Amino acid sequence: MDVIDKKILKNLQKNARMTISDLSAEISLSMPAISERLKKLEASGVIKQYTVILDPAMLNKHLMALMYVQLENPTHGDSFASFVKDELEIKECFYITGEFDYSLKIVTESTKTLELLLNRIKNQPGILKTQTIVVLSSITDNPSIIPE
Repeated sequence: MDVIDKKILKNLQKNARMTISDLSAEISLSMPAISERLKKLEASGVIKQYTVILDPAMLNKHLMALMYVQLENPTHGDSFASFVKDELEIKECFYITGEFDYSLKIVTESTKTLELLLNRIKNQPGILKTQTIVVLSSITDNPSIIPE
């Protein structure tokens, strides 16, 4: 990946709907050259997908929380992972090192809906311990990495 590819990616991160014509003008490269580079970035997997980023507050999701989960033993991992994938309010789930086994990012409507989700999580087989932290504000939130 060279400097031009990185410029293409940075422009698309600002606006994924940017046309090849607009990219061509912005980067000073011909439209066929931009198109070919985009195809290569997509084929190689550098560009994983194009998406829309929604504002949670505009969809009545005003509460974010981080939850750490410790399982009794690793044999419960697969069933816990299946459960997490079906819960729409769990936006991210990471298998982590340290005292806890999983870190969850939860986006929900209110403390009441958070309580309901926490109860569903705590009722899953093999849950030993949880810790939940409510997010007061977001300082930075980059949905993707930034090419350097």
